[in-house]
Amino acid sequence: MKPGCAAGSPGNEWIFFSTDERAIRYRKTMSNGGLQRSVILSAFIVLRAVTGFSGDGRAIWSKNPNFSSVNESQLFLYDTFPKNFFWGVGTGAFQVEGSWKNDGKGPSIWDHFIHTHLKNVNSTNGSSDSYIFLEKDLSALDFIGVSFYQFSISWPRLFPDGRVGVANVKGLRYYNTLLDALVLRNIEPVVTLYHWDLPLALQEEYGGWKNDSIIDIFNDYATYCFQTFGDRVKYWITIHNPYLVAWHGYGTGMHAPGETGNLAAVYAVGHNLIKAHSKVWHNYNINFRPHQKGWLSITLGSHWIEPNRSENMMDILKCQQSMVSVLGWFANPIHGDGDYPEEMKKLLSILPLFSEAEKNEVRGTADFFAFSFGPNNFKPLNTMAKMGQNVSLNLREVLNWIKLEYDNPRILIAENGWFTDSHVKTEDTTAIYMMKNFLNQVLQAIRLDEIQVFGYTAWSLLDGFEWQDAYTTRRGLFYVDFNSKQKERKPKSSARYYKQIIRENGFTLEESTPDVQGQFPCDFSWGITESVLKPESVASSPQFSDPHLYVWNATGNRLLHRVEGVRLKTRPAQCTDFISIKKQLEMLAKMKVTHYRFALDWASVLPTGNLSTVNRQALRYYRCVVSEGLKLSISPMVTLYYPTHAHLGLPTPLLHSGGWLNPSTAQAFQAYAGLCFQELGDLVKLWITINEPNRLSDIYNRTGNDTYRAAHNLLIAHALVWHLYDRQYRPSQRGAVSLSLHSDWAEPANPYADSHWKAAERFLQFEIAWFAEPLFKTGDYPSAMTYLIDKVKIKGYYAFKLTEEKSKPRFGFFSSDFKAKSSIQFYNKLISNSGFLSENSSPGCTQTQKNEQCTICLFLVQKKPLIFLGCCFFSILVLLSITIFHKQKRRKFWKAKNLQHIPLRKGHKRVLS
Repeated sequence: MKPGCAAGSPGNEWIFFSTDERAIRYRKTMSNGGLQRSVILSAFIVLRAVTGFSGDGRAIWSKNPNFSSVNESQLFLYDTFPKNFFWGVGTGAFQVEGSWKNDGKGPSIWDHFIHTHLKNVNSTNGSSDSYIFLEKDLSALDFIGVSFYQFSISWPRLFPDGRVGVANVKGLRYYNTLLDALVLRNIEPVVTLYHWDLPLALQEEYGGWKNDSIIDIFNDYATYCFQTFGDRVKYWITIHNPYLVAWHGYGTGMHAPGETGNLAAVYAVGHNLIKAHSKVWHNYNINFRPHQKGWLSITLGSHWIEPNRSENMMDILKCQQSMVSVLGWFANPIHGDGDYPEEMKKLLSILPLFSEAEKNEVRGTADFFAFSFGPNNFKPLNTMAKMGQNVSLNLREVLNWIKLEYDNPRILIAENGWFTDSHVKTEDTTAIYMMKNFLNQVLQAIRLDEIQVFGYTAWSLLDGFEWQDAYTTRRGLFYVDFNSKQKERKPKSSARYYKQIIRENGFTLEESTPDVQGQFPCDFSWGITESVLKPESVASSPQFSDPHLYVWNATGNRLLHRVEGVRLKTRPAQCTDFISIKKQLEMLAKMKVTHYRFALDWASVLPTGNLSTVNRQALRYYRCVVSEGLKLSISPMVTLYYPTHAHLGLPTPLLHSGGWLNPSTAQAFQAYAGLCFQELGDLVKLWITINEPNRLSDIYNRTGNDTYRAAHNLLIAHALVWHLYDRQYRPSQRGAVSLSLHSDWAEPANPYADSHWKAAERFLQFEIAWFAEPLFKTGDYPSAMTYLIDKVKIKGYYAFKLTEEKSKPRFGFFSSDFKAKSSIQFYNKLISNSGFLSENSSPGCTQTQKNEQCTICLFLVQKKPLIFLGCCFFSILVLLSITIFHKQKRRKFWKAKNLQHIPLRKGHKRVLS
């Protein structure tokens, strides 16, 4: 899924206010001496727009299979995740706990930000109230069946002023109760120390993360958590998505503490966050890991971006620049060489510098790569630098980028999911499909790209407070009515789907069509379909039938001049004189098909709509198409009527008389069909009366009654033609007549909602049963249109279509200028194998076996005169042989009889032969 984003000025990343707000803030900036900061900011943005970063990750966008492991043809993978894969869900303390000023909790910067910046939000006192309803959260975890639960500790709930001293007893009891309950349930806790809720006292006293004094205070807080909870916690996250903390908290002002305009502060905050994480990692590594045996990392978030032109190196460099400026900003020091990317250092003179000692200290301070990929990394639009390229949700590609950039680290997807609008309750169908897409991309990354993803965190367990969006969006697997007192957790469809994924450990083959290997029957028909063939009025190659001699360019005018008085020998017109037939034969020969389906043009054969005017030249053209195809052992399937939404295909008089709303059109169709059977039936054994009549009826939708009247007359027309053929032509021509119905397949978008099952069933009732029930079963329309067709005996497959149309270049094995496409090779192989062969199997029937009966029939059809003459010649030979035999016998008889009258000498006896 790649939602396109308009290419705009990178400067728009920072312009997120309304026009009036921008004007007010501009005046304030100028009046407060902010001009210098604005100039620096603008210069930085311009530099970002024109500079590209280097790195191994650029290979992902090249689509070169030698460098990029991502293959776009791998749309969906049915497989399971590795054994013991880590399945979990996550929450943020500030988002779900509520009770923001109860039981001794201190205010955080987000509590303050809500009251100063989000005027429409009263408080977070309601939220999901996880602090009060802990047991309901635990029941939700039991329902899904996760193997870990990622949650964050509220720093101000433990230490109201941020400084480590005597912990808040009630807050401490809450987290101990939660951890004990998880251990009892065999659910691994993954604990985040900081998920954006900095104690307000530290912001007011030190200026928050701008001040490097916070580093030691944060380390003290982490030390207390390791000492208190480390016996039950093996996975620690220091900071959740530091990019958003710095960028939106101190750059755009969309997050707490809401500061704007000071670019130096943005990078100072990022610098301090990295150093704080590093200090805590070394603290844990030295003092706690030896006996607690745990792991620690930092969750880094990012977007993904695609180049406008994958073959354009400048666009690829801009994509690399975009990723480095977001993910590389923090990943390169921690997972890379211990320093910022070289290009960032060259671009930004205000970027803080790491000393050599700090580089060594920062480098490698993560035991795994914790990665966040969710809506907070994509919206609002000023969250990431698009660089004029296209934002994408391809999780598999960004995982490959991480693999190439940071030497294939072990990865935990620490946050993933999407959002729904606030009015959506438990039927969150969109969330299911987003989850399915993301999870399958992770599975492909593991199985096909050998990326070491060991766990996945669905975000989030509950509906809660969604930062700058407050309560206008929902991200939970469980629906919570924020206005209710009990805050019941109701499982959404996405919760049920995630539960199924965990239970099956991925996407099992039960959900898919089995990978069947085998062959089709030997008499299976392999065909190609073309729409209406417009007949040529005259042969395009008249040189063999024109008796005149011509001289070209005799006077330099590049024209043909007839030479008078000269007559040349000619021959009768032939089918191959039609250029279009020549082209068709060349393409069909390459296709190696056994059948060719095409449609006649009713309006060309009968311009007036009745038999008063018959276009014999059109009929001759169609007969030529059929006969020339038969010479290649390609049997025809002829469609009598092939309408489209753009062109009804009726003769003009019939169209003016009401088309299919007029019952007489069915009678006219019967007469037209009879003519075609009479003229072509000796060569054509497969007939289609009407192509997709259940689509044609949609055209007559001025009123509901018109639709059903048109459909009724189409069915009557087919029935009349079928009976005509059955009565008059089948005994001698021995063919088959049917009609072609269109049908899409429908499944419930949300398999956990009854209303979606009913909608899918009703769709099928109106899609195909409308026409199938009268023809194949009862002779009448279905009762409430509930009949479904199943277990059809499929006797052939006709690929659509031979040549593409310029308006629809996706369809066709040959381009509009008759150039063959690569798909022909696949279809040729399919026909040659008569299906899908396994590696060790051999064709079950040879081409000779498949075509033996057909070849004999074709020979009899094509060689009738020769066969007749041969029979006459053979009869004459037999008669001559009999005559000669009898003459010789009679001659011997008379000779013997005459000998009886000849006298013999004495002593001789007469011997009669």
